Amino acid sequence: MIYHLRHLTSYQYRNPVGFARCALRLVPETGDGQTLLSHDLAVQPAPRLLSERRDFFGNRTASLTVETPHRSFRIDARARVRVERPPLPDPGLGLAWEAVRGRVLGLASLAPDAPLHFVAPSRRVPLLPEVTDYARASFPPGGGAYAGAFDLMRRIRADFAFDADATEVATPLAEAFAGRRGVCQDFSHIMIAALRGLGLPAAYVSGYLRTRPPPGRPRLEGADASHAWVGVWCGDRWHGLDPTNGIGVRDDHVVVARGRDYADVAPVSGIIAGSGSQSLRVAVDVVPEDEAA
Repeated sequence: MIYHLRHLTSYQYRNPVGFARCALRLVPETGDGQTLLSHDLAVQPAPRLLSERRDFFGNRTASLTVETPHRSFRIDARARVRVERPPLPDPGLGLAWEAVRGRVLGLASLAPDAPLHFVAPSRRVPLLPEVTDYARASFPPGGGAYAGAFDLMRRIRADFAFDADATEVATPLAEAFAGRRGVCQDFSHIMIAALRGLGLPAAYVSGYLRTRPPPGRPRLEGADASHAWVGVWCGDRWHGLDPTNGIGVRDDHVVVARGRDYADVAPVSGIIAGSGSQSLRVAVDVVPEDEAA
């Protein structure tokens, strides 16, 4: 499947902003069953400085500085990506979760995707006893690591309600867990905390999810959204699991960045020099190439 992607971010400021410095993680990766075919980034006002680098986890990061006074700031990121992932593994196969946990500390690699980076608590993912206890029902003694993670994903999908008004970006994990409500960021953080509490490496993955309009209805421009899910290490490789939808990651998911939690992979982060209120609008399109016209 080939997708045309567009991620449009627009800020409006009540008073002029004289300076802005931003880090952008908006370019899909090549790897993990997908290939970046092309991409383009347009920023208004035009930045005085613009450079690209790889962050610690290997994510493509554009750094820019705007020094032109402005009341609106617009970031228009576009890409064309091919996604071809293998079928999901059989949950009944693979290493026992205790064996996976035992392997982690014996690993010497500190590469960007090394499991050691993703087993300890992080800024947005503390280890909480109540979350670890919630995970235990999915991991009986001798049970498979992937089977347990898959069951945990399904339980989160069943036990938690999607509610965009229940949480904000900065809502603590404990609050989202106690309320059993939130969005994909919350569900991913909860699942990561549950897995790490048992000693299993888990990563936060940001990207996009293909959505399908109702039969006979047109695709609405800008109606898609950024998405987040979990990468779980099962002793030999990473597997993607989406607790918001209760599904394994296949060709409908497009990876942009990986990190320990949302703080490592935020699509847009930075600072501005200004005062007064601001508003933000984000519009995302994930369109299969055969529908692009």
